[in-house]
Amino acid sequence: MCGIVGLFLKDKALEPELGRLTAAMLHEMCGRGPDSAGFAIYGSASDGTSKICAVRRASTLDWADVAARLGEATGRKVTYETIEDHAIIRIDGDGAAARAWLIENVPEATVLSEGEAIEIYKGIGDPDAISQRLRLASFSGTHAIGHTRMATESAVTIAGSHPFSTGRDTCLVHNGSLSNHNRLRETLRRHGERFQTENDTEVAAGYLSWRMKEGDSLQQALEHALDDLDGFYTFVVGTRDGFAVLRDPIACKPAVMAETDAWVAFGSEFRALAALPGIDAARIWEPAPATVYAWSRS
Repeated sequence: MCGIVGLFLKDKALEPELGRLTAAMLHEMCGRGPDSAGFAIYGSASDGTSKICAVRRASTLDWADVAARLGEATGRKVTYETIEDHAIIRIDGDGAAARAWLIENVPEATVLSEGEAIEIYKGIGDPDAISQRLRLASFSGTHAIGHTRMATESAVTIAGSHPFSTGRDTCLVHNGSLSNHNRLRETLRRHGERFQTENDTEVAAGYLSWRMKEGDSLQQALEHALDDLDGFYTFVVGTRDGFAVLRDPIACKPAVMAETDAWVAFGSEFRALAALPGIDAARIWEPAPATVYAWSRS
């Protein structure tokens, strides 16, 4: 099961509506994934500042203390704000080292994303309640990806929910399962990727991050994934400027796409797309197996 939605806006006038439209799409996928949910929002990149999104594992965690310790460890200015149990930590410069420090030194939190444009939020329970609690409908931005989870291969935890992100401004949601994730995880660790769960989808996210660090475009990374990832999958991927979809060569997991001059959208079922503005005039299709569909704002 599991439900996926994705919305990539071409029309800047729709950006204030991104969160509301994504929340409505995610609502339609509640029945496909009732145990947890998450979403990634891409907004305007900030000048020279990295955002790191994290969520508490322990209710006693003090975000002010975390920010102070991170600033002392990196020698850089650190600020933060909170939304419920999440923190958006801002740090001057590249945040990769800060992400690594948080993973190593703050076990009471899970680091969800790092970059200039991306913010990821996750929760356990009813997806509608998660969307409301984390204020999804209030967000503006350029593109968004959401996921409702029916756990099959790992525990129902916030850390195990989607989207997964291991690289800068890159994230992935997944319906399916990978059969070679344990072997691939060890290979990626040797290449410097850091993982926080045993979830197979985090390995897929790490694989794409590694390929793009090696110089691949998003399109090229997904083409390589067809050779290197074994299993059943429908992926929706976000980067700072891009949005992509890939199904495995058998394509047994459901998927539907629609495109207008104003947006591109993905849903596990058409009902996730049915209320989008202009859907009556959209080009609607089922993405083909082993075919990369990609769009970019650059």
